[in-house]
Amino acid sequence: MTLTPHPHPLVVRARRLATDLLLPEAERVDQDWVPASHIEAVKRSGLLGAAAPADHGGAQAPPAVLRETAEILAGACCATWFVQTQHHTPVQTLARADGPVRERLLGPLSRGELLSGVAYAHLRSYPRRPVRVRPEGDGWRFDGTVPWYTGWGLNDVLLLAGVTDSGEALFAFAEAREQPGLRASAPMRLAALTAARTVSLELDGLWLPAGAVALRTPYEQWAAGDRVRTLHTGPAVFGVAEAALSLLDDTTAAPLRCRLADIRRTAYDLADRPAPDIGGGSEERPVLPSAWVAERLAVRAEAYELLRTATTAAVVAGGGRAMAVTSRAQRLAREGLFLLVQGQTAESRGAQLRALGCGPAGAERRHG
Repeated sequence: MTLTPHPHPLVVRARRLATDLLLPEAERVDQDWVPASHIEAVKRSGLLGAAAPADHGGAQAPPAVLRETAEILAGACCATWFVQTQHHTPVQTLARADGPVRERLLGPLSRGELLSGVAYAHLRSYPRRPVRVRPEGDGWRFDGTVPWYTGWGLNDVLLLAGVTDSGEALFAFAEAREQPGLRASAPMRLAALTAARTVSLELDGLWLPAGAVALRTPYEQWAAGDRVRTLHTGPAVFGVAEAALSLLDDTTAAPLRCRLADIRRTAYDLADRPAPDIGGGSEERPVLPSAWVAERLAVRAEAYELLRTATTAAVVAGGGRAMAVTSRAQRLAREGLFLLVQGQTAESRGAQLRALGCGPAGAERRHG
């Protein structure tokens, strides 16, 4: 990545954390679990408050700093990065909220005293409703299944979302522990990031008080903002690609580093441009300009292609040794596979498949 002349203190802390702890332990963690000591180190670093408001103890760092710290952590230990990155959405949700839950949790989350997870990706399957919410007494009842929840046993609280019968997306905080109405599966064994302690959550009448609600909004309004976020390329892609290139000799890595720098620059420039006023559709189904969407999906696909190339090159350069499960090259290659589907939507999946030459558009490119 392009280093800043005077690195932000959070960037300095992220590099120190990566160099002194995360990278030396990464292969061991990959075969086990992210230890609580890693999370405590992240909490002490102040990185959990990177995006949090300053008046609640956070750093309120600019986007460039948030991206650079994410790249550093993901490149050092993607499992630890993935656990802690969940935290930033609850913080940003609370920063825009009001009411008792904001006053109760925003400060502790901003200062890194508590770690939050998230349980909302299932909202993207709407109109299916894996998690249903309905009013009950002076609170809300949650029923259904959260297919993926990361950080179980490490998080203090979780931001849980579901959809009401009237089509609202409702987000509320709960303690991240088994309790009446909430039961976790055994941790999943995955091809990559098993260490991040991912489970599914069964909700059978989990009741949360009205004061735990952080956001209640029409589903389509939430989905429009979520769509914009998922069109952009996440910094972890560049962090893992950079880590893979560090395993190559300078001559081999040089052309890929140039491509990485170009794609990163374009991706971040697109992310920094304000989203257009959403129009062209009904109020219930806002529409983004097709060219605006296509440009971002194309850059995202290009970044994934580079990630695959970089991690594959690291495996090839490692030879037979890269087949050992303790190989750094193999770990990075598996983490690259994980990033291909992390935060995936039907829209981004289709764009990735087309970029791989699948489907009618891919056939036209192959035979055109």
